[in-house]
Amino acid sequence: MTDRLRYLDLNTVLRKRFGGRVQKVTLDAGFTCPNRDGARGSGGCIYCNDRGSGSGRYRSQPDVLEQLREGILFCRRRYKAEKFLAYFQSFSNTYGPLAHLERLYKGVLTEPGVVGLSIGTRPDCLDEEKLDLLAEMASTAMIWLEIGLQSACDATLQRINRGHTVAEFEWAVREAHARDLQVCAHVILGLPGEDHSNVMHTADYCSFLNVEGVKLHQLYVERGTVMEEEYRSRRYRPLSQDSYVQWVVDFLERIPPQTVIQRLTGDPAPDRLVAPDWSLDKHETRRLIYQRMEERQTFQGARYAPSADSFACDAGAEQPA
Repeated sequence: MTDRLRYLDLNTVLRKRFGGRVQKVTLDAGFTCPNRDGARGSGGCIYCNDRGSGSGRYRSQPDVLEQLREGILFCRRRYKAEKFLAYFQSFSNTYGPLAHLERLYKGVLTEPGVVGLSIGTRPDCLDEEKLDLLAEMASTAMIWLEIGLQSACDATLQRINRGHTVAEFEWAVREAHARDLQVCAHVILGLPGEDHSNVMHTADYCSFLNVEGVKLHQLYVERGTVMEEEYRSRRYRPLSQDSYVQWVVDFLERIPPQTVIQRLTGDPAPDRLVAPDWSLDKHETRRLIYQRMEERQTFQGARYAPSADSFACDAGAEQPA
């Protein structure tokens, strides 16, 4: 880290690799989730809306290449970008037949200016054949496999109706690493029942597994979710902005300096947000995080202590059933 860079952000990494601005273009390919269709559960995670944390765009525009081309045109005009990562965001984007995934991914990679893919999914939606496909594409393009962990505490995963275990996440990461794939772990701060120690446990776990990237965001409450019911009945209270900022800084201190921090805060749709209100100003939240790091004169990795024996796992890695 330098004085100007207190954490390693994705833009810095992309500029260094590709020599200029690389913009993500979000896509909705019409996938669902095993935690919704009955394979693992129903209703989804208690915080998840009917768009699967995405745009819901597939309903009105099912042609993914059309979505991509419109997104590229927008990014060229607004950001002057000429290179792009196609981000499969909504729901679980490896939850489908292998042949369909191959056509979808490779079709997107043929578009001019697309230099790679970011694929959001769950550990129980991966198997060896799908990981082999991603590894094949990673030989010629940047591939980020974004896997939802949310918490390294199994009790929390049960509480939020996540539908998979920590051990399944570990299996997916180890199998991805065996194929030289880059993994970005998604983590949520402020989950019900969790305190600061639980979040630090998750930070240590991500470090233990040597994931190449991390995305952080606060648990915000959206309309039409189980979390809305819990919030309105006062069974759940969101983190304050100050607490979130503090927890993020503490989390970053435990993460290796080479890990790419792909996100520091979530970005809810204003018309769907119930609470907390501060979630709507992501720029201010990021500013406060950086300000807190400067005040403490700290940086990513400041408390990272690499050791093969530094983390005690509750269970060994196991392949999803």
